[in-house]
Amino acid sequence: MLRCLLVDFNSYFASVEQQVQPALRGRPVGIVPMMAETTCCIAASYEAKAFGVRTGTQVAEARKLCPGIVFVEARHPLYVEFHHRAIAAVDWIAPVEQVLSIDEMACGLPMGWSSRERATALALRIKAGLREALGECLRVSVGIAPNVFLAKQASNLQKPDGLVVLDDTDLPGPLLRMKLDDLTGINRGMLARLHAHGLTTVAQLWHARREQIHTIWGGVGGDDFHDQLHGLPVRRLAGPRRTLGHSHVLPPEQRNRDDACAVLDRLTQKAAMRLRREGLVAGAMSVRLRCAARGQASQHWEQAARMAHTQDTQTLLHTLAALWAGLPPQLPPPFKVGMVLHELLPLAQSSGSLFADDSRRNGLWQAVDALNLRYGKHTVYCGSAHRARDSAPMRIAFNRIPDLGTEA
Repeated sequence: MLRCLLVDFNSYFASVEQQVQPALRGRPVGIVPMMAETTCCIAASYEAKAFGVRTGTQVAEARKLCPGIVFVEARHPLYVEFHHRAIAAVDWIAPVEQVLSIDEMACGLPMGWSSRERATALALRIKAGLREALGECLRVSVGIAPNVFLAKQASNLQKPDGLVVLDDTDLPGPLLRMKLDDLTGINRGMLARLHAHGLTTVAQLWHARREQIHTIWGGVGGDDFHDQLHGLPVRRLAGPRRTLGHSHVLPPEQRNRDDACAVLDRLTQKAAMRLRREGLVAGAMSVRLRCAARGQASQHWEQAARMAHTQDTQTLLHTLAALWAGLPPQLPPPFKVGMVLHELLPLAQSSGSLFADDSRRNGLWQAVDALNLRYGKHTVYCGSAHRARDSAPMRIAFNRIPDLGTEA
């Protein structure tokens, strides 16, 4: 039975840029986080992909593969804006039940629309609605299947601008021409596990017993994968958020300790505002650096500390300072920094500090947040981040859509 319709935008970032910049249409485009030869493409248009340029291709290598490529610095607020417009356009035609990423959303098929013919007609309406709402460059591949997992695989079978239906009676047929690591959820580590258990093809995985998949995955995740692969609905509830954090690749001029510290300070202030917006407090914090000297392999440094549960910016900055003080002097210059808040709890479940005047401080930071939301993100901020005031702009994670109010 068909239950899910998945909309997957093709080369989303590059397609948005081609839509808003007509001069880029029909040309190979690479989207980069910054204009530097040392960075890599975070997206590529189909014209660039035809030359072998992919996500992760270094800029210098992309120039060799595709001499006519045009590089565009990513504009994440623009992509978030188009994302919300896309959700509204799709939801007008079919109910959006899950937003899977910035460029993917899943719809439940309404009552009476689960036949192959009616589901296909609905998909064509969605394609036309998106073209009208967003423009001709924003093409999508649609997968229709008994569950979200199989709908995602269906959308991958025909790109760009595809429409594939995988009903129970079709399985496993079309899946058998895929490689194991083409399937969502099978990364390099899981691929190695499957090979160690003698499973090297999708056909072998399809015929494996549920108990064997449970063992390979090491738990109920294997049960879910087996059931989804065979077209069964999986409605396991998502657990509470466990972590919240930000990372940033430093441009060449900021690859020094002072700028790295200032960027971490800015990231921490941004994370504190997110805590307050989501009604959470954090009980631990970690800081991670990736460093490299010329001609040497990269080195990692990580430090963590616990603290009384808080959402107070000043407390988090004090914790950051204490962690930074432990940075070894012999480390090479950092080129990537990141911070993560751990042990998250809802504010209502936190007892607060016995010694600090939390209520007064919370009121202060709520006022700061309100000013920044109304007048712009740099209206009021801690001066310790001034050196990195314009650094670490919004970045889009694969599984989370940034809040334009707190992260622009």
